[in-house]
Amino acid sequence: MCARVALAKSLVLLGAVVLAGAGTERSANLATAPSFAASASTFHPINHTALPIPVAISADFSAFDCSNNPGPQITFSGGSVLGGYGVEMTFTNNMKGTHTFTDGNTVDLTVMPADEQIVIPKQPVLGGVGGNPFIWVQFIGADGAALSSEIFVGRCVQGAGWHVTQSAVTTASAVATFTVESCENSPGPFISFTSGVTMAGLSARIIFRNNDNPVGGPHEADVTRDVAVIPAGLSLTFPKQPVLGGVGGNPWIFAAFTGAGGKALGDPTLLGRCVQLNNALS
Repeated sequence: MCARVALAKSLVLLGAVVLAGAGTERSANLATAPSFAASASTFHPINHTALPIPVAISADFSAFDCSNNPGPQITFSGGSVLGGYGVEMTFTNNMKGTHTFTDGNTVDLTVMPADEQIVIPKQPVLGGVGGNPFIWVQFIGADGAALSSEIFVGRCVQGAGWHVTQSAVTTASAVATFTVESCENSPGPFISFTSGVTMAGLSARIIFRNNDNPVGGPHEADVTRDVAVIPAGLSLTFPKQPVLGGVGGNPWIFAAFTGAGGKALGDPTLLGRCVQLNNALS
């Protein structure tokens, strides 16, 4: 599904991972006699605290005041497109030990398509280093680490506007919760799940300098202003989706998050066996 998120109150611009799945594990010694009439039950979710989310940033700068005091003043606006993520579920009747399987039916599910958009409304940025500084932008993660090099934009009086594009990777905290709908033999079992992410955040650092020395050279004055591209704590929630197992009524069930390219992030988490999960949690 696609959702468009408008950020009317953010200071400014735009908007991913090794998964530490936490699931409910059941012993391989549990009874396996199927029971096909149990009601739907929800079992423990899996989560990932640093899911990598690719971001394509598109930003526009416009100078509207290059005066010495209090200038310069520019506006910063644009948007970003987020890469997606998914969930991979494996249903198997053949276990090796307690946490691995020898074969199974794998179902790949897209949670957030790779075109989720975040719009950044136009907002003012005050430079404060005189009327005609040189301007750079650098994209910064929630932890303050640089996600890009410093990108030279231009000088205030050189023109009315500039455009910058940049690819980066931010992170999010993700959770997926699964529900046993039915453990019928054919064509089941039936599982459903919901998922959501909370973004770590990403900012654009606007840098004003009064000369164009290379980065690291001497400057009489540097002024930086950080504006939000993806606000920290921005939450996206995705509705319930059905999953059809297709390997009989009482398989072992594994789950793992997948990145934007569909590759599983880390080892799958063993959730348990369909009937035992259903009976224990109904």
